[in-house]
Amino acid sequence: MIHPTVDIHTYLKPGVRVHLAGIGGVSMCPLAEVLRGMGLTVQGSDMSESDTVRHLRSLGIDVAIGHSAENLKDCDLVIRTAAIHDENPEISGAIARGIPVYERAQAWGAIMQKYANAVCFSGTHGKTTTTSMATHIFMEAGTDPTVMIGGTLPLLHSGYRVGQGDTIILESCEYCNSFLNFFPTVAVILNVEEDHLDFFKDLADIEHSFHAFADLVPQRGYIISNADDAGARDSVKGLRHPVFTFAVQDRTADCVADNVSFFDGCPVFDVVIHGEVYAHVELKIPGKHNILNTLAAASAAYVLGLPGEAVSRGLETFHGAGRRMEHKGTYHGAEVYDDYAHHPGELHALLTTARTMGYQRVICAFQPHTYSRTKALFSQFVEELKLPDVTVLAEIYAAREQNDIGISSQDLAREIPGAIYCSSLEKVTDTLASLAQPGDLILTVGAGDIFRAGEKLLERA
Repeated sequence: MIHPTVDIHTYLKPGVRVHLAGIGGVSMCPLAEVLRGMGLTVQGSDMSESDTVRHLRSLGIDVAIGHSAENLKDCDLVIRTAAIHDENPEISGAIARGIPVYERAQAWGAIMQKYANAVCFSGTHGKTTTTSMATHIFMEAGTDPTVMIGGTLPLLHSGYRVGQGDTIILESCEYCNSFLNFFPTVAVILNVEEDHLDFFKDLADIEHSFHAFADLVPQRGYIISNADDAGARDSVKGLRHPVFTFAVQDRTADCVADNVSFFDGCPVFDVVIHGEVYAHVELKIPGKHNILNTLAAASAAYVLGLPGEAVSRGLETFHGAGRRMEHKGTYHGAEVYDDYAHHPGELHALLTTARTMGYQRVICAFQPHTYSRTKALFSQFVEELKLPDVTVLAEIYAAREQNDIGISSQDLAREIPGAIYCSSLEKVTDTLASLAQPGDLILTVGAGDIFRAGEKLLERA
């Protein structure tokens, strides 16, 4: 990993030419627009054509397809996505020419210092949904925020927006300590559990990272943490900065839910802060876990002085982020949904919610994400995947890894009664087609490409 000696702030000024390697990525595209808005000349490269690439070109940004040292041209610095490593020809080419190379998170960290309010949502799971909720709230309040989400939000027709207000809202990931490059004025910790054990040593190491993240908040800022979550509580212990808490179970928290009821699985409740009703919320998405997500987003709005009406009205139009319990269609009377869950905690929230939705059967097609996560959390995955009526297992999605462990989804299937193992996505689609009956809920679940199995199923309808 390259560590430039010159602070990236030196380059964030009009007239500087920046090359973004992997410019079509979910957080690289908004970065390109923000840098362009700051007066930099932006260019980049990506592995393939896409709607994102075409959008950037429509803005006058030069995007090359494929990676080559020649793409650098006469750039002054390179910013790369996390998926691009030192041996990439553009990175090695930049090093050979003495062009400084920075990480995406470093750039976002430098940019957020230009905003009065930098609201960063962190946690093992729930980040995308909660960041999306906050976006709806802050948009409703008229703050015109800049936003970066790790998924698609229908309100934005993308995963980001470039606003003109004094607030930036970002989903903040702990992997490789990425969020330690940030400068949050509001740091929100949703939950802290074991994950990314290919990088972190253990839960204590993860909690140490979240503690360091919270400690980045200046005295004028706010730390917001889930009082119901043991990992989040441990992560904020010992901080000199006061912590604003939210909870469902811990009634001593600063922000709690009251008068909770459910309609078609969707929570309706009051957001109560310091004993006073701040907002009334009627969610359009199901699941008890979304009460906590709402309290987290509402807490961020409250500490920054937004009116409770913005929370109520903003969430009236929130129907979830892309790949978060997203309804895809109907096949032979079965409703097909897709979800990004790839951690046992996320699976538990998803599958327990699915059980409350009134379907005759829950059929879950799950694709584990990375070999290291599957091995490290194997027993937890087994327990959660016993919850559906039928579990269909796709082979593990490798992502950034090689299967040096020798693990397979077949190993999970052997531990789950009635589970069906499929060696390819085509076989997943065939299996779902043979299983589907009227009254079924079919879920395609995982952070890889399992959604394609559901889409292929619906093409047969």
